Amino acid sequence: MAQSIVMSSTTSTEQSGLFGYLLPEFKKATGIDIKVVALGTGQALDMARRGDADVVFVHDQAAEEKFVAQGFGLKRFAVMYNDFVVVGPQANPANVKGNDIVAALKKISAGNAPFVSRGDKSGTHTAELRFWTQASLADKKGSGYKECGCGMGPALNIGASTAAYVLTDRGTWLNFKNRADLKVLVEGDAKLFNQYGVMVVNPAKHAHVKQADAQKFVDWIVSTIGQAAIAAYKIGGEAVFFPNAGK
Repeated sequence: MAQSIVMSSTTSTEQSGLFGYLLPEFKKATGIDIKVVALGTGQALDMARRGDADVVFVHDQAAEEKFVAQGFGLKRFAVMYNDFVVVGPQANPANVKGNDIVAALKKISAGNAPFVSRGDKSGTHTAELRFWTQASLADKKGSGYKECGCGMGPALNIGASTAAYVLTDRGTWLNFKNRADLKVLVEGDAKLFNQYGVMVVNPAKHAHVKQADAQKFVDWIVSTIGQAAIAAYKIGGEAVFFPNAGK
């Protein structure tokens, strides 16, 4: 029987198409199949806490470090990064542009402009809430603010169909086909940096965790070969994720 492990990961890594490209490469190298369960980062970590995953691959560094500190993960390794962007309608009623996320959210709030939040405790949602706090608008997001409680792709679909602003990871945006008249309006702010990490679930908490095979995935993804595979994944000629293991 083929060896297989379960990885809890994020909708952004899944919907960017990265896993469809990476996991066959890993299987070729090791013979190990990986079943990915794509959730928001908060739910992906909860799944691992319950012992329902062997390895976790997510993007919320503070939550990941807490997961390890609580003894649920063995060690956190940095893997890659991309960035968040704000997309919005061509008409751009809040006149949002440039590379300042805080200024953009202030305009969206002041104009009560439509904004679709994932509202799902994902890494993207956590980052979005952090940006509202940095803008001193945690409680004043404007009357156009709506939470969908959904993944990145569905949030973008709602944004496209309702001409709303959305904070998205760039990978899902590049792979998103149903853009209507949405376009990237805010990018390039250092705050929008989006780091991903990977952790083996601690078998001391859940004895059935396939530690050796999960560790093989971690070792492969941070190796020169795994890092090169991440760098080689492009959508329309554009790199989606940037490897930075060991940084």
